[in-house]
Amino acid sequence: MAVIRSSDLDFDVIKENLKTFLQQQDEFADYDFEASGLSNILDVLAYNTHLNGLIANLAINESFLSTAQLRSSVLSHAETLGYYSRSRTGSSATVNLSVSTALSSPTFISLPANTTFTTEIDNVSYSFQTLEEYIGYNNGSGLFTFETTGGSTSIEITEGTLKTKTFLVGDTTDDQVYVIPDETIDTSTMVVNVYDTATSSSFETYIDVNRAVRIDNDSIIYIIREAPNGYYEVTFSNGNVLGKAPVAGNKIVITYLSTAGAAGNGADTFLADESVTISGTDYTLTTTVVSESSGGDAKESIASIKGNAPLSFASQQRMVTAEDYKALILENYSSYLEDVIAWGGNDNVPPVYGRVYVSLKFKDNISASVQQTIKDQIVTNLSDNLAIMSIDTVYTDPTNTFIEIETIFNLDPDQTGLSPKAVENDVQDTVESYFTANLNSFGKTFRRSNLLAEIDGLAPAILNSRMNIKLQQRITPSLTTVSDYTLSYPTAIAAADDVNYIVTSSRFTYNDQSCFIRNQLSSTKLQIVNLSGVVQLDNVGSFNATNGTVSLAGFLPTAYEGTAIKVSVTPANQSTIKPLRNYILALDPALSFAQSVIDYQNTAVSLTT
Repeated sequence: MAVIRSSDLDFDVIKENLKTFLQQQDEFADYDFEASGLSNILDVLAYNTHLNGLIANLAINESFLSTAQLRSSVLSHAETLGYYSRSRTGSSATVNLSVSTALSSPTFISLPANTTFTTEIDNVSYSFQTLEEYIGYNNGSGLFTFETTGGSTSIEITEGTLKTKTFLVGDTTDDQVYVIPDETIDTSTMVVNVYDTATSSSFETYIDVNRAVRIDNDSIIYIIREAPNGYYEVTFSNGNVLGKAPVAGNKIVITYLSTAGAAGNGADTFLADESVTISGTDYTLTTTVVSESSGGDAKESIASIKGNAPLSFASQQRMVTAEDYKALILENYSSYLEDVIAWGGNDNVPPVYGRVYVSLKFKDNISASVQQTIKDQIVTNLSDNLAIMSIDTVYTDPTNTFIEIETIFNLDPDQTGLSPKAVENDVQDTVESYFTANLNSFGKTFRRSNLLAEIDGLAPAILNSRMNIKLQQRITPSLTTVSDYTLSYPTAIAAADDVNYIVTSSRFTYNDQSCFIRNQLSSTKLQIVNLSGVVQLDNVGSFNATNGTVSLAGFLPTAYEGTAIKVSVTPANQSTIKPLRNYILALDPALSFAQSVIDYQNTAVSLTT
């Protein structure tokens, strides 16, 4: 008897299985199913089975964070882990603000919060504004310069339109949930004030639970979460879990910025929308840009939520392990960062105890001043409050290590309509796509066999392939001062031999000749050699194969090609490049290429004696 396999959930397959089953029954042995009413019944049965199978499959998938596809399901699972997704974030710029007058008094003036500025990006107008009040101090000659409470003249303005939502607290026996019907909200700009009554002027300002360091019975905390419909819900304590809670008759006023997200990035010119009034006279507010706008981003993606929620749950709002640092930094600053890695001082080279090393990979177009601000905020807002006492946070910049790949593959032209050059381009595109998808981040390992498998599977005409791998670091040497340089690679370097040069460099000018660096055969000594192979400097340094370092001593070129000198080495293990700590592997497409070797595999070969 035929067996119907329940794993075959396609409509046509289900119907065909039902027909096969019935045809093997004696009463339907010669039955024409397609020309009978029974065919309609089979359609209904197949459709019902297909639909139930899909529902069951989707229900199971949506029951787990790792397999859920619907955003509402992912948000729900993340919330059970205590993780709340990041909303859209407004782009921020740093500016200096001043007012020029001829007044010797007053000694200071104030610039109110929500002072607005206008800019244009790609012919679209955007509004930026201050989020707090700033004080401008008179220099004695009528020039007022605005400062932060810390005395800095760098003032942050954020893109968005100010909006307000008001709620009246009802019977506390009801489930108190307050919905903000706005998908464009930047929750980091929210201010939640709770008034005693609808007409009261006194209020308490509640803080986001994610910014709370300690919570007790008197804490005033709110939780903001994304609802399944894309809007945002604000909830408060029930009176004992998160401290105090609003009571019946209170008025809740929520202000926030509605933002355009990433569209606001890249603005570098701002005009104040209002004048500053001093002693009854209006004066122009002058804006000088310190760093262009950046940090604007869309809502946190489903993939990001899936990755960050388990890490956040494991950290439990404390910074003890390296993964805790990564989780909390990404949770709070992912709009500025692509990736984060941290390691203890005991894992550093050399070991330095009592420290945690953190390396941040910022997104493109984040200015140096904004990067420093983010680093300072991480220490102030996270490390100082959540880390172990006496453990210092030390930042280390990411170290990009470039990989040069020479791909050689056998090609049978009989199995493709493309030219060898076209196939070479396809292979090189595959290499570049592989790096984009799998590397360019901390902790990503390059495995040559995985990439070769993708190339071999690219087309039947590619019969087999191999790769030669080199690692590359770059230096920008002084052209006026004799200097020493040390380049560190993420893995051991191959030992010197008498056939192959292990260390080579790009070209530079030395002694008025075009030269490059390479090691002496069978030696770790480095030499400067001209293009004819004549040694110009017998000893300019050495390489340490075990430690993976290249040292240059007394190096002074007079010019070099491009923006840096590229120093390439052959790794001891070309099959696996596993970077540690702050190393990031990236492809150098300028020194990577694919080359085909014609191989007619079906060509007859005759043997002669």
